[in-house]
This record gives sequence, C-alpha cells and structure tokens, in this order.
Amino acid sequence: MKNFRFPDFGLLLTVGLAIAAFNSCGNEDVIDGDLPGIVISGVKWATGNVDNPGTFAANPEDAGMLYQWNRKLAWPPTGDITNWNRSVPAGAAWKKENDPCPAGYRVPTLNEIKTLLTTGKVSHEWTSVNDINGRKFTDKNSGNSIFLPAVGCRGSDEGTLFNNDLKGFYWCSTQDESGFACYLNFDEGKAGWDWNGDRSHGFSVRCVAKK
Repeated sequence: MKNFRFPDFGLLLTVGLAIAAFNSCGNEDVIDGDLPGIVISGVKWATGNVDNPGTFAANPEDAGMLYQWNRKLAWPPTGDITNWNRSVPAGAAWKKENDPCPAGYRVPTLNEIKTLLTTGKVSHEWTSVNDINGRKFTDKNSGNSIFLPAVGCRGSDEGTLFNNDLKGFYWCSTQDESGFACYLNFDEGKAGWDWNGDRSHGFSVRCVAKK
C-alpha cells in the first residue's frame, strides 16, 4: 500500500496567490467591487463629475472640468480661456491613455448612457441641488439616484461657454463618425442622447466603474 502524502498547503497558497495576481494584472478592467458609486440599472456611476484628470469633483452638484472628446486636457467651466485647440480629435473610440477618469473608472459607452434613459427602469427629473440646476436619474427598482449638473459646454471654435445652468452635455466613449461622437444631453424639458457631437466641443464627463 502506497503512503498517502498530504498536499503542501504552503505551496498551494503560493500558487493560488500567483494565479490571482496574474489574473488581476492580465485584465485591467477587472476592478474591486468596493469602488464608490451608485448602481442604476446595472451600471455603477460615479457620484460626481471629473474635475482635473484623475480626480472627481468634491460634490455631486460641482461642475468639474470640461473635456474635448478623446483628450485628457481639462478646461474650466467658467471664465475666458486662451489656447483653445480647434482641431478635431482623432480616433474610433476614446483611448485609455486619454481617459480623464480616476483609476478604476472610465468614460461610459453609448449603451451605458442609454441605460439612464430606459423609461421602464429609470426615471429622471429636472431639479436643483444647492441652487445648481441639473437632472436627477433614479433607478425605479432600488431608488438609487445620481445628480448631473447642467454645466453647459464650450463651443468648438473658440471654447466660448454656452448654456451654463441651462443644459447638460456629457460625453460617451462611442464615436459617431470621423469628427463626431455620441453624448448625453438634457435641459429642463427633456433628456436624451445624440450622435452629432462635434469632438472639439468641451463637454462634462461622468465616469462609470470598470467591470
């Protein structure tokens, strides 16, 4: 009868940790589920807009910064600016190296933007938080909600500000065609998505957690 040997649990633990490390490093979109955010219709949204690259605004009603599509350079949501880049950003999708979202988050896709507009699952209303206008999107099942401030935008020609506190424009990572990209837009009367956003406009960014 052959002698039975118990497995070397130290070796098994070492191998298991190595496999886990390989898996986590090999797929950068596998993210810890403890990231802060609000789940609405299956998508975890950040609670505030992107401020400077890699950071969130402190409060949900804060404007954060404005971004041209597929560019990581932040532009202020108020005041005059110089050196506005009028060229059209290239690319078939928002590249990871140009994503201004903090670690663990990314610019949402068009399909993720559309989940906020699914009337059977999500409601939305024009409201204000601390005297800042915007739209609140609420998951009908859970009651979870996020507030998106109506920051307005910067125009593609000179970076001039338009529609501050009247409309919201939020990029998604999905292009429409060369020169244009898709985005979420809303005002007091409605909310929807559009496909003809000039990539040189400066819009807000609200991130989603990677999965």
